[in-house]
Amino acid sequence: MPHPPPPPPSGLPPGPEPATIRDLLSYRIHRLANALSRGAARRYRLEFGVSLMEWRILALLGGFAPLTLRDLARESGLDKAQASRAVKALVARGLVERATGTQDAREVALRLSAEGARLQDGLMQAARARDAAFRAALPAETLAVLEEAIRLLQAEARRQTPPE
Repeated sequence: MPHPPPPPPSGLPPGPEPATIRDLLSYRIHRLANALSRGAARRYRLEFGVSLMEWRILALLGGFAPLTLRDLARESGLDKAQASRAVKALVARGLVERATGTQDAREVALRLSAEGARLQDGLMQAARARDAAFRAALPAETLAVLEEAIRLLQAEARRQTPPE
């Protein structure tokens, strides 16, 4: 016997029940995220010669290096095998360097090479321009509501995620 959904945390009554998958909030957000990712992927491939996965890795290493492969996979939302393949390609292109971990000699610390840092600077400029355009498309009040909605939905998603 299926269990009824938990009440909304705000105590507000739930809205109308979704009729199809297209009505599910999570599905609509997923579709939006895919559309945003497709646009970014095309731009970064054309302008910089990197995939979206490679861009995420370069951006994370540019902001938080050194990172282990495990940390990079977790932060980028990739599984470890995907992250490993992308890192291997970036190392082969001379954009990422591997070094022995500072805490554990068995771990590999990843960081950008000088060429990777130059590429990452250009990528971040392009990403900031895209972000500014998306933000400019919304009135300030709507943007503030969106930021709060994202925060609340992230917290609820974490709450609903079963432990591993």
